[in-house]
Amino acid sequence: MFTIGDLVVYPAQGVGKIESIDQKAIGDASCAFYIVRILSNDITLMVPVGNADNVGLRALSSAEHAQAILDGFADHSSFPGYTGQNWNRRYREYTERLKSKKLTDVASVLHELLLIGRGKELSFGERRLLEQAMALVSGELSVVLDNSEQAIRKAIQQAFALPEIQES
Repeated sequence: MFTIGDLVVYPAQGVGKIESIDQKAIGDASCAFYIVRILSNDITLMVPVGNADNVGLRALSSAEHAQAILDGFADHSSFPGYTGQNWNRRYREYTERLKSKKLTDVASVLHELLLIGRGKELSFGERRLLEQAMALVSGELSVVLDNSEQAIRKAIQQAFALPEIQES
């Protein structure tokens, strides 16, 4: 159970702050709702307290987990590749993973799209998914690691920069 003032993560929306816990009457029943304001876009969500886990509302990742995710962007060995895979299928898979309540799932979408972008120009849809994944990952990591979102984005992008060619 969360309390007022807690920072939480709502899947596909990002980091939010619980501003209040309100009681609402729905029909004959009274229900408690978390009122969550998403920090990146100032959207306010009402999340039923009893259903918060089912919709994926979760606490922020630990600093150790966040740092491991950031460090993991430097490892390019686990990329399964995209050859032979239909773009529509990949798009659906990526969209579902962006809705996941696990930061590692969202980070894997970002990781794969950045690797694909090294080998070819990304389509409009891929760029849109990349921007969404980058916003979700960098938003949470910046709060957890107490760093600016721009610094986190730069660190992620540097992990995917092409290596410099040594002149002889």
